[in-house]
Amino acid sequence: MAKSRSNFVCQSCGAVTNRWQGKCESCGDWNSIVEEGLSSGIGAQAARSARKGRVFALEGLDGENKSAPRIVSGIEELDRVTGGGFVPGSVILIGGEPGIGKSTLLIQACATLAEKKHRVVYISGEEAVAQVRLRAERLGLAKAPVELAAETSVEDIVTTLSQGRPPALVVIDSIQTMWSETVDSTPGTVTQVRGAAQALIRYAKTSGASVILVGHVTKDGQIAGPRVVEHMVDAVVSFEGDGGHHFRILRAVKNRFGPTDEIGVFEMTGGGLREVTNPSALFLAGRDGTAAGAAVFAGMEGTRPVLVEIQALVAPTALGTPRRAVVGWEPSRLAMVIAVLEAHAGLRLGQHDVYLNVAGGLRINEPAADLAAAAALVSSLTGAILPHNAVYFGEIALSGAIRPVAHAAARLKESAKLGFQGAIAPASGLDGQEQSAMIVRPCAHIGELVAEIAAQGVQKSSKKRTSAEPEPFPV
Repeated sequence: MAKSRSNFVCQSCGAVTNRWQGKCESCGDWNSIVEEGLSSGIGAQAARSARKGRVFALEGLDGENKSAPRIVSGIEELDRVTGGGFVPGSVILIGGEPGIGKSTLLIQACATLAEKKHRVVYISGEEAVAQVRLRAERLGLAKAPVELAAETSVEDIVTTLSQGRPPALVVIDSIQTMWSETVDSTPGTVTQVRGAAQALIRYAKTSGASVILVGHVTKDGQIAGPRVVEHMVDAVVSFEGDGGHHFRILRAVKNRFGPTDEIGVFEMTGGGLREVTNPSALFLAGRDGTAAGAAVFAGMEGTRPVLVEIQALVAPTALGTPRRAVVGWEPSRLAMVIAVLEAHAGLRLGQHDVYLNVAGGLRINEPAADLAAAAALVSSLTGAILPHNAVYFGEIALSGAIRPVAHAAARLKESAKLGFQGAIAPASGLDGQEQSAMIVRPCAHIGELVAEIAAQGVQKSSKKRTSAEPEPFPV
């Protein structure tokens, strides 16, 4: 009898080895390698008999191209992230931590579409139908004509969806619980997740239904399962948030039909998720303009300008190695800004603990926040209060120069709309039209910013200003 062949597949990254080992050499995870049969695992196509291919037609680039129609969900923040609505035949992968509100958001989207006479199907592999109904009842959506089912077999799901009118939206919660009979592996493994996703994607492309796949996340916040699933789908959306804050952020990581890095802001309430049309006002709510170590950053999230407060605390340390704690920003970026301040501005932060926080729980990824972070650090070190009606944005180079950033006009426009009067921005990249909306003070080097903030600290100590008088932006 022929000996059955098998491979060993890492359940974190999908790497294949011919023997078991405790640590995966590709991703470095321990105890993540599982034995899978070659007849259904990765590399199974090589073991199967090859069939004769068919001839298909080739087309040119100059053919007629029509814009893809979209199904508007009615939730503006969700439509913004998806690029204007759901494209028929598209597959969206949404990930988030447990309890962040993924199911709540999807139930609300399903109910909104169902009330518009669209056929919407919600397939739950983790909860029973009664549990989904309880959530809908709590949200006040029990009367919405959404079709529910608790099923995990991909073949049964595809066969059931093929009956009757094709659905406009199908939600699979979650893809890690689905399994396919054609894959000889346990549910949740790399092979099963990829096989189930491939079957659902094939159904979406052939039927024209929009499919949303809910994915679990790992400890570091990445969507669990093989990364090849992210390449297979049309859009990857991350649902972010902090349990200590009441708002949630829906961020588009990948989108074939719209802009990437677009965000939608929601507020978690007792009646579900509520849209936040002006997230800048939410992030700046409760801001104390009389405290040192706080600077307002005019950032960009996709095509939307967002203003957020960056807080810094620089305190003397009694330890041999000072602490560097960051929340909402890259720690490596903070280390670079501190090094530039020490090398080109004469500051001594080696004997101080540095704490940096992005207020509101928003996570910032763009380098334009360098100038605001540097201003907050210098303000906390010197005790100078920054102007309460000024915003900061600009990238700091290793030479200490302030480099220009994109979308300066949109940043200034959003700042002026919220009542800010001035901005400290890079010297280059600003024209006269942008400067007319607000008072823009150009800054070409980090030393200029440090000298200006230090001078404000000296004036503050000489005038003995009270804490009830916030520092205005000088005209």
